[in-house]
Amino acid sequence: MKVYAFKIPKKLGENIVVQKDKGTAFYDKLHQHGEIQISHILKGNGKLIVGNSVHSFKEGDCFVIGSHIPHLFKSEKSEVGVGMHSVFFDKDAFGSAFFNLREMEELQHFFNYAQFGFKCTEQTDEAGEHIHSMFSQTHFARFLGLLQLLKLFSVCKKERLSNVVQAKELSHDHGERLRAVFDFVMQHFDQKVSLDSVARLAHMTPNAFCRFFKQRTNKTFFRFLAEIRIEHVCQLLNGDKDLSVVEAAHASGFNSISNFNKTFKDIKGASPTKYLRDMV
Repeated sequence: MKVYAFKIPKKLGENIVVQKDKGTAFYDKLHQHGEIQISHILKGNGKLIVGNSVHSFKEGDCFVIGSHIPHLFKSEKSEVGVGMHSVFFDKDAFGSAFFNLREMEELQHFFNYAQFGFKCTEQTDEAGEHIHSMFSQTHFARFLGLLQLLKLFSVCKKERLSNVVQAKELSHDHGERLRAVFDFVMQHFDQKVSLDSVARLAHMTPNAFCRFFKQRTNKTFFRFLAEIRIEHVCQLLNGDKDLSVVEAAHASGFNSISNFNKTFKDIKGASPTKYLRDMV
């Protein structure tokens, strides 16, 4: 999908790129790139869209985002800002057959999961240290470090980020329409969002837009909107223990508490009360 085809800055002959992101917010436009991305969040929190799914991110998290998967990190406003260390590499940069060698069999689990994107749920400190050390390494040491990092992510516990393998070939026009809709939703999810308004952004009739969105994300637009809102509720409750569930729901765009409770359980698999209890 050509959604802001982002070019990772590379020096001539450079196959492994390490990057430090630091500032008030991460790059928050829906984009994709051919390189596989491995990222460790140093500070900041917010919402992460990967393919057709919505997740939260916070300090200490490690994510792997596969080649050509549209994604964006939407940071919450914070006085301390955000920080992230990332490694980018193209699977075929070392030859199309390199990672298919018998000696690389132990790494196949990484690539099988990377095509969906995944979050590492253990050994994140160790992964972060690996990534940090790669900034000061020689090209050869960085290559060995990448293999060690892939081995670590091959055996760690994972949470898959997307439900479908992303189709790589959609027109630029279709990608721009989706980008406009995603950007709008990330800015206005806490307000009333009508089908007519988002359909106009995509320059379509409401019925045509519903079909368009479902075909390209494998879910309805309002399911996607609900997931954004529910993730925001969870972030608010995690960040402020004195905030009530009702207050968090209203601040995230839910006007009906009964609808919120039903939606929350449908998406998270538990009631808000049980979810809060399990967080403690």
